[in-house]
Amino acid sequence: MSLTGTAFLALLLAVTALTVLATLLFWARVPGPGPVRWLGRVLLIGLCQLTAICAVAVWINSSYGLYASWDDLLGRSGDTGPVAMPGPPAQRARFIRGDNGMRETYFHGSRSGLSGQVMVWTPPEYDEPRYRRTAFPVVMLLHGVPGSPQSWMEQGRMPGAYERLLQDGTTRPFILAAPIINPGGVDTDCSDVDGRKVATWLAADVPELLRSHFRTAPEPKSWGLLGISTGGLCAAKLPLQYPKVFGAGAGLDPDPLNGDRGAVNDPVLRERNSPTWLVGHTKAGAGLFLATSRQDRVSPPSYIEDFQRAAAASPVQLKTMLLPSGGHNYGTWITLYPAAFGWLGEQLTGGPPR
Repeated sequence: MSLTGTAFLALLLAVTALTVLATLLFWARVPGPGPVRWLGRVLLIGLCQLTAICAVAVWINSSYGLYASWDDLLGRSGDTGPVAMPGPPAQRARFIRGDNGMRETYFHGSRSGLSGQVMVWTPPEYDEPRYRRTAFPVVMLLHGVPGSPQSWMEQGRMPGAYERLLQDGTTRPFILAAPIINPGGVDTDCSDVDGRKVATWLAADVPELLRSHFRTAPEPKSWGLLGISTGGLCAAKLPLQYPKVFGAGAGLDPDPLNGDRGAVNDPVLRERNSPTWLVGHTKAGAGLFLATSRQDRVSPPSYIEDFQRAAAASPVQLKTMLLPSGGHNYGTWITLYPAAFGWLGEQLTGGPPR
């Protein structure tokens, strides 16, 4: 049974409920002298607590993507080389619609060889008869590490927070897509490394999936990224590496923009995949939005300031924002939604007229 599967979580919840019921039924029926009865009742309480803790731990793991499998949890997944990942190809992927309007699928990328989850939401205009032939711009939401696509819904208040921005006229209608950025539970800073072509997964396979199943605008200026933490680094990096795919990227509280040693061990590969190196060697006029707060110790203002100096002589159109307060958390990132989505609304083309 999969560690991250719904069936396993449901089983644990059922076992927790049964242990509580058993405690209520047998509380007064534990046989033996007084000390034995008290010991039996303590064991019943402990069993209730153990099953409840296990259920909560599995729910947290599924939400944040801490461990991808039993092998990962038990430390048997040290080999990060090539892996076989099953799943249907992009054209045959099937989407399941959730209660909040999100559609979810799992597919195998033909170019990267990786497989993973993608969640998609379409704006109300997408289904209106007058726009039935309109192609819509796309914003890919890149989660942090640890994290998962579900983090955008459970902690990031999506798609409701974005719908309110639409109603207020702060931004434009986008197709939102939240792909996993670390398939198999291995973080590479969204880079192509040996056996883990995560950049190819995000810049080729996921766009192929979206184009196969949704009316997406074809030009790069209609494709953007919004990322948080590690996803923020990726949102700054991918438009520089793949200007023929993405026209804009917004990174909120990004990881070190000169590369994370914990994600890419090879120093040369890490440098060549870092936004700071890429912005000094690009000829693409991509648009980038970078934001953090003065109080964020995980993503201090110096990360963006160093990047700003590297981008000074490049054709990149850079906008930065520095909040006076806020930590490295969804409270801060949600505060930045209006500025980030508003900026993306100005950068991206396609979709219904404003």
